[in-house]
Amino acid sequence: MATVAAAAGVSGQTVSRVVNGSPRVDPATRERVERAMAELGYRPHRAARALRTGRSHTIGLVVTTLATVGNSRMLQATADAAAARGYALMLMTAGDSVGEAFARLVEQEVDGALVLNEASALVPAAERPADLRLVVVDAPADHGLVVVHSDHAGGAAAATGRLLATGAATVHHLAGPADSFAASERERGWRETLLAAGADVPPVVRGDWTAEAGYAAGQRLGDAAAVFCANDQMALGLLRALADSGLRVPDDVAVIGFDDVPEAANFRPPLTTVRQDFEALAHRAVALLVAEIEGAASPASTVVPTTLIERSSSR
Repeated sequence: MATVAAAAGVSGQTVSRVVNGSPRVDPATRERVERAMAELGYRPHRAARALRTGRSHTIGLVVTTLATVGNSRMLQATADAAAARGYALMLMTAGDSVGEAFARLVEQEVDGALVLNEASALVPAAERPADLRLVVVDAPADHGLVVVHSDHAGGAAAATGRLLATGAATVHHLAGPADSFAASERERGWRETLLAAGADVPPVVRGDWTAEAGYAAGQRLGDAAAVFCANDQMALGLLRALADSGLRVPDDVAVIGFDDVPEAANFRPPLTTVRQDFEALAHRAVALLVAEIEGAASPASTVVPTTLIERSSSR
């Protein structure tokens, strides 16, 4: 660092501020220091830096699975958000024991951890190390946790209202797993919208997020004129089941999904769906965790808006 400081014509403290991403450096000075670092081949020594600062600049990400679209997209978005703030990401699959995942992360000396979706439901009962800072994605805002989640209920309400606007007497719901916070919130938004409209509330048909579950549900939805699916994969399976039964979408049955996966616009017909902003969700979660790690602010739970994307499947 002393060599870099001499080459850039600045103090060692200025080099340290540049290395640590401090905003208290003039942009032109920062550029000069970064150019000197590149020319000299200087790289910060992460282990030595951790010994000096007490922080590893690494955050953990705890998941139970990466098989779901939401988790895989959140992994990519979280990795990008962490890198933008100068943090490395350590992935930990939890299985049924989030407490063990926390213990392993503490052993790796991470500065904090994010917990995603299905793993979030396991946090309240898990043993949490006192010094492990946490932000939980998709969980109720209780148990003293800092939580970030999409507006699942609001998105479901918008989808249900759109389907009622097609003239359907009611809207059937292909829901996600009963133990999923996201699924329960989407079911709540659907149910409350029907009750507010004075419409009948049909029995819920439940699936496991997969297209296969959506296809199987197609056999149980009877004469439904409108279906709100808790995710796009189940909607895809439902579309195939309806086509196999000789029913046309949207002429016979209107369908709306949730997530807006990249392929949704290429379903047949193109799928109306509720878009989750995974990038905004990840950036907000990482920002809250980093703020807690660096003591910059007191983190507060956040709800990220969703957007109804209208395509052909809902008329």
